[in-house]
Amino acid sequence: MIFIGSLYKESDMKTIFKIKGLDCANCAAELEHVIKRVEGVQEVTINFMTEKMLLEYKEETQEETMKKVKKVIKKEEPDVTIEEA
Repeated sequence: MIFIGSLYKESDMKTIFKIKGLDCANCAAELEHVIKRVEGVQEVTINFMTEKMLLEYKEETQEETMKKVKKVIKKEEPDVTIEEA
């Protein structure tokens, strides 16, 4: 069996983070939009109600990508913190 054009690659990682300090669902949506533009991020989903963020990124750029994501979060929402769930 051959898969052509698969969106998921073996080198992609998915990590769930606990995200605290978001004030509203709109803030979560805005933050999600900004994080999606970070180089190395494949996909991001933030659920305001459960306070969780699912982040998909390339395994080989994990450290660099996470630094960029944390920097963007601190800039856009200074009171927000994330930790691996």
